[in-house]
Amino acid sequence: MTPSPNAPSPLARAPLAPAAAPSTVHRALRAVAIAACLPYLALKVAWVAGSRIGIPEGSVLLERPGLMAVANSVTILMDAAVVVLALLLTQRWGLRVRAWLLAFPMWVATGLLTPIMIGFPVDLLVRLVAGGESGVADASEPFLDEWVFPVVYGGFIVQGLALGALFVRYAWGRWGHVWRGTVWDLSPSMSGPSLRAAAAVASLALLPLAALHLSWALGATGGLTPAQIAGRTAGFHALEALRALYAAAAVTGVLLLAFRRGRSLPVGLPLALGWAGSGAVGCWGGWRLLASLSPASDPAKEPTALLTLVYAGEMIVGTALAGCVAVFLLRRHAAGWAAR
Repeated sequence: MTPSPNAPSPLARAPLAPAAAPSTVHRALRAVAIAACLPYLALKVAWVAGSRIGIPEGSVLLERPGLMAVANSVTILMDAAVVVLALLLTQRWGLRVRAWLLAFPMWVATGLLTPIMIGFPVDLLVRLVAGGESGVADASEPFLDEWVFPVVYGGFIVQGLALGALFVRYAWGRWGHVWRGTVWDLSPSMSGPSLRAAAAVASLALLPLAALHLSWALGATGGLTPAQIAGRTAGFHALEALRALYAAAAVTGVLLLAFRRGRSLPVGLPLALGWAGSGAVGCWGGWRLLASLSPASDPAKEPTALLTLVYAGEMIVGTALAGCVAVFLLRRHAAGWAAR
């Protein structure tokens, strides 16, 4: 007997029971996540206090001490949020936190950490294979001492791995029903015309932005600043290619869910692609837009109009794609409760 397409999926059952108390492994992951924040927080606090540890003479970071103090204070709060999330994901009181209060900062953390977790190792590999300077920062003038990058980015990678493992465990215990089964099992009501239209429009809007990153990865220079053109390295090209890849992941994941394609795939795969891809596009777009609005120390580094539009577009479209993922999650969660 074939079930009605409008009937609730047998996989969309009521939510699972709350996660059990954290095991020794999860307590260890919590400790690792918190410990991985300490080097970055220590550096930032030292810089706010006036220390120049890790900052060479002539660094652009010393040109606007007031602006840098504000920026460092903001990033201290952002990394401190990782500590709060690690505690929330492993304490019983964390189960009482409203879903959106957890989901939004976790989406931001995923969006900011994923490109570092992928990009920094890729950049190191490219440097080993092709030689030359890193694509992570402009090496044409003093910025930070060389040891700062592995310490900071290494800490971010450990944070991302530990926090990601804790979030998967927490989310499986609290909302595991939303990614049970395959795309074939999804009811048509999970998407609907409005969600499909929003997913299609946002995906189409992201394509030209991804195409620009791909063109820069392949050697085009249109829209780049003179400093970027002069300082391009193999690492720069690799990181630009990865930015196009994040956009492709976001579009693929959201469209698979909205149009129920790839029906043999587990729901968790397109959901993960949409979640991480939209975060990487939207959060890094917003971060780079914010950085582009601060006055440049050198006219050659002043962001072009096209770059500013790209950053703004990525922030908007990435957030729109994340909204599509959120609507899908809300509908499947509601279907789980309705099927009790």
